[in-house]
Amino acid sequence: MAKTRNKITSRFKNLLSFRRNIDEGVLEELEAVLLESDIGISLVSQIVKDIRDAWKAKKIENTSGVYDFLKDDLKQSLRNGNSVLKTAPAPPTVIMIAGVNGVGKTTSIAKLANLFIKQGKKVMLAAGDTFRAAATEQLDIWSKRIGADIVKHQAGADPAAVTFDALEASLSRGIDILIVDTAGRLHTHENLMKELSKIKRVISKKIENAPHEVLLVLDATTGQNAISQAKLFKRAVDITGIFLAKLDGTAKGGAILGMRKEIDIPGKYVGLGESVDDIQEFDADKFVDALFD
Repeated sequence: MAKTRNKITSRFKNLLSFRRNIDEGVLEELEAVLLESDIGISLVSQIVKDIRDAWKAKKIENTSGVYDFLKDDLKQSLRNGNSVLKTAPAPPTVIMIAGVNGVGKTTSIAKLANLFIKQGKKVMLAAGDTFRAAATEQLDIWSKRIGADIVKHQAGADPAAVTFDALEASLSRGIDILIVDTAGRLHTHENLMKELSKIKRVISKKIENAPHEVLLVLDATTGQNAISQAKLFKRAVDITGIFLAKLDGTAKGGAILGMRKEIDIPGKYVGLGESVDDIQEFDADKFVDALFD
């Protein structure tokens, strides 16, 4: 978050210090700053319109009021969605994880599982990314390290079969939360999308109203490309929330703001560093404050 925050804050301080009276020139510069922070064209247009309307209605008269107005506007945008993790009325809660290779999916799963374990939950991992042998090995290592159960098959096995076995095991072992990993091939790969849909159907047939969450792991450093990925994944499996990884050192963290506007997917968790403990539940107010303060 530091790079994002420093970039936005320094530009805003320059803009708001030297242009005290609001005019169209200030609004144009504001628009440019927001676009550079990767918030997204659609949301930027809406924000600038809101500020222009407030200025014309004399709700804000100079640049000193823009800062707080902008923060409140962004917070409200992010609050328009449920960022709280949905849980099953009776265990297990099933969380399906999607994301392309390289976004930090395996580490994010470990962080999520570790968070639940620290909350006293019994957690199981389903190693459904069978196309990449290293993914299963990494997940196995993490499961031992954090104390989670794991169900895995040989490399190249049917991911749906792994998922089914994990569902059976989670029911028989009294698991509270089952996290299902999936393959991370390119989001433009049609077969991958069909595979994700199949895994979701297997889960739904076994446990009513499951999966309870379908989280898409996105790399914060990819900026607007993350929104393109989210749109395609949402079409295949109806993504319910975003896990924004690698948020500790990026100037692209604003992408999650654009997702609320363009795709209507709420943030659920953020990954903030290398440690397995570097995870936080998504909080709209804290997120926006961190961007600007």
